[in-house]
Amino acid sequence: MAAPAEAYILILYYSRSGATARMAAELARGVEASGMSARLRTVPSVSPDTDASLPPVPDAGAPYCTSDDLRHCAGLLLGSPTRFGNMAAPLRYFLDQTSDMWLDGSLTGKPAAVFTSTGSLHGGQESTLISMMLPLLHHGMLIAGIPYSEAALMHTKTGGTPYGASHWAAGNDGALSEDEITLCRALGQRIGKLARQLEASSD
Repeated sequence: MAAPAEAYILILYYSRSGATARMAAELARGVEASGMSARLRTVPSVSPDTDASLPPVPDAGAPYCTSDDLRHCAGLLLGSPTRFGNMAAPLRYFLDQTSDMWLDGSLTGKPAAVFTSTGSLHGGQESTLISMMLPLLHHGMLIAGIPYSEAALMHTKTGGTPYGASHWAAGNDGALSEDEITLCRALGQRIGKLARQLEASSD
């Protein structure tokens, strides 16, 4: 399949209770502020059944990600809630199916960043963010975090790390705090700008 005409940043995430999905929406606003298009995609839950038990299209929210969505993106924002300090199994399962892209280098040289949400303030945000970086490094992607030039990173009382955007779901009555929103949008805008710069340098 031919690559799409319009370059886009893929925002690929898994969300169980909606917190990570809310972050994805703010990241998309940041991407679009950079002048790039944002494409929101999710992954289905992993089922213990031996037969498929979910419809091929989700009832609500973002569509399921296809291999072509990932292969042809200009950049990637990858998000997951924490699962014992690691990314959630459904997202890991999807990434485990990307060996063909690793073999042909489809993602090599493209910018990427990660984001997460936790139910507790010290619920493994940073280790989860790092766990999501590992397969992206194997794909040869260029990992970007949030620089301390973003003032919100210095004074946030909720989520936000130099490793990527984060959200404390039990704080602020479950809503994203202003600092978390600011940092999500900053990270989205950063990946969008990096993708544009890399695209321009390759022309």
